[in-house]
This record gives sequence, structure tokens and C-alpha cells, in this order.
Amino acid sequence: MKVLGIAGSPRRDGNTNRLLAEVLKGAASRGAEVETIVLNDLKIAPCQHCNACREAGECKYDDDMQMVYRELADADRIVLASPIHFMGVTAQAKTMIDRCQALWVRKYKLDLPPLGDRRRRKGLFVSVGGLNKANLFQPALATVKAFFATLDISYAGGLVFPGVDDKGDIARHGNALEQAYLAGQKLVED
Repeated sequence: MKVLGIAGSPRRDGNTNRLLAEVLKGAASRGAEVETIVLNDLKIAPCQHCNACREAGECKYDDDMQMVYRELADADRIVLASPIHFMGVTAQAKTMIDRCQALWVRKYKLDLPPLGDRRRRKGLFVSVGGLNKANLFQPALATVKAFFATLDISYAGGLVFPGVDDKGDIARHGNALEQAYLAGQKLVED
């Protein structure tokens, strides 16, 4: 089983990435092969809504998103990790999600499996937000759930922590890192 972690945070060693690392450690402890993509290190142009993908469900732009498409297709489990920016996922994560328009076309216009096959995949969302506000994660969750649904990835849940803003805060947030480790184990056991 392959678990793909998608790091959407611009901070290399931030709270969200620490949580993602623990999820992946938990998955690896159960025998999963794990890999992480750091979106901030990639060159991914925003979707231009040019509709070139409507012909064959392929994006015409040859940038690092082509590698992301391959990694998504190879994965059995996907963990999308993004802190909250203005009530949504980061620009890095949203750009990647928007570039999956070609996969939307495959599914809804061409009646093809968006990731090339019909195997059962699951996805987990990992996030932190600085505010302690009710519904802080709801806008991001709507985007993430739509992303997973479009790619035929069953939503396996979210691991979200409010009141986490400064670097290192997650280590002082109860048993958040342990919860992440256990979530990684559960993700691959199902």
C-alpha cells in the first residue's frame, strides 16, 4: 500500500508538516510505503481554464503538476496537509487542487476514472488554524471533500487543530502528534 503525503504548507518545519510526518510514520509502522510531495518546492502554474483538457482529460501545461498526477494515480491513500489561510487551504494546495480540473474532465465529461483505474482510495485532511473559531475549518473542508470526491477518493476524515499558529505550537497542543500517528495507522488498516 502506498500513502502519498501532500504538504501544502509554505513552512518547511511548521505545525502542519509535523502532523503530516506523524501520520506518515503511523502508516509506515503498519507496512505502508510512504512518500511526501512538498508543493512549495514545485513549479505548478495556476489553472488557466483554457479547456485544452476537454479533449483527452490531459492538462497541456508541462510543469511539476504532471508528476503530481502520476503520484496521485499511484497512491492508495492520500493525506492532504494544509494550514488555514483566510478560512481556506493555502495557495499552494489550492493551485494543485485547481490543476486537477483535467481529472474532473476525465470523470464528468469523458466518463473515465479520474486516476486511471477504479481501485478504492481513501483520503485524510490534516490542518491547523490560528484562531479558536467555530467553523474555522468548514470552508477548507468543503474544498478538500470536493477534491477527494472528484478523484474518487473516499473521505476518511480530518485531523484539525484550532489555536495553533506559531511554529512549534502543535507540540504543546495536547496529544495532537500522537493522534496524527494513530490516524496514519488507521488510514492503512481499513
